[in-house]
Amino acid sequence: MAKTNFQYEKRQKELEKKKKKEEKLKRKLEKGSSTEVETEDGAESELPASGEPASDEPKQP
Repeated sequence: MAKTNFQYEKRQKELEKKKKKEEKLKRKLEKGSSTEVETEDGAESELPASGEPASDEPKQP
């Protein structure tokens, strides 16, 4: 019967962990950069210059 190569299995697990960690870091960086862009662009468009929410209906005196 063949002997199990534990070093090979251990190395494969280590490579898998390293790959997952790099992917997680990449997603985290992408998420952080996209969030910053959205907040910069979205903050100006939400409220008009007067500071009140925009309304389609005309104001009644």
